Amino acid sequence: MRILLASPRGFCAGVNMAIECLEECIRVFGNQIYVYHEIVHNRHVVDRFTREGIKFVETIDEVPVGSVLLYSAHGVSPAIRAHAKSRKLRTIDATCPLVTKVHLEAVKYASEGFHIILIGHDGHDEVIGTMGEAPQSITLVESPADVAQLVFPDGARLAYLTQTTLSVEEAGAVIQALEQKFPGIEHPPKEDICYATTNRQHAVHEMIAQVDLLLVLGSQNSSNSRRLEEIGATSGKRAFLIDGVHELQDEWFAGVATVGITAGASAPEVVVQETIDAIQGRYGATIEEFKTRDEHVYFQMPRELRMLSQAK
Repeated sequence: MRILLASPRGFCAGVNMAIECLEECIRVFGNQIYVYHEIVHNRHVVDRFTREGIKFVETIDEVPVGSVLLYSAHGVSPAIRAHAKSRKLRTIDATCPLVTKVHLEAVKYASEGFHIILIGHDGHDEVIGTMGEAPQSITLVESPADVAQLVFPDGARLAYLTQTTLSVEEAGAVIQALEQKFPGIEHPPKEDICYATTNRQHAVHEMIAQVDLLLVLGSQNSSNSRRLEEIGATSGKRAFLIDGVHELQDEWFAGVATVGITAGASAPEVVVQETIDAIQGRYGATIEEFKTRDEHVYFQMPRELRMLSQAK
């Protein structure tokens, strides 16, 4: 048996930055820290910080007045920021800069009188935060079928934005439908789907023809990880999204000559290596790296946290 290991895979710059922020907050403030939603959508990462005493909350009211609160990588709405301020919380913003870019685009288009069509998944933390920037000026769509139902007055100024972690193909189909129905629709000069999402999907697309089975390391609530699993499934290959080695099932490997392995942008490399070790131990598999692109992106921690760190 052979393992093809996709590269790039795993942590992106935004996830690295968010985790670095939380680690630095612990160093500066101790472990009496709250995080609004999961810092990133990965069970291993959240469990690790929970064991260290960090508390993840779903509402601002769960955070005691005056406490330290970290915003997750997915971003938050102005209403959440205002609520945190009213409770005198000391906030640290670990929002991925690429998500912040989409927020700023939403604010810009809304202020210029555009109605924004946001392509994304209903209920995702990133989508909730983006829509909160201009709730009266944003309509969410998930598919070309949703586009077909859209109705706007003649002369309406329209623009579209996308969630950063979508499938490139998924977003492309919706964009095509929008441009066909609304030929004058505007969009940002640079696409919103992030480099890491695109690169990980590209690697799987390039690799999938050579594998019999695709394993994606990541959590079920990770949008970009689910997109990787879907690439395998739509290619007619067996594909499974798993949190770690404990979910491997022997029957998956019957008759398999080549296993493709990748990881979503919020999955730590340790779970990848544990999975590889298990497959090698059980089946004597060899391993080859399947590299398609290099990544050298780095995001700094927020300025306020860097200053606090220096003072500490």
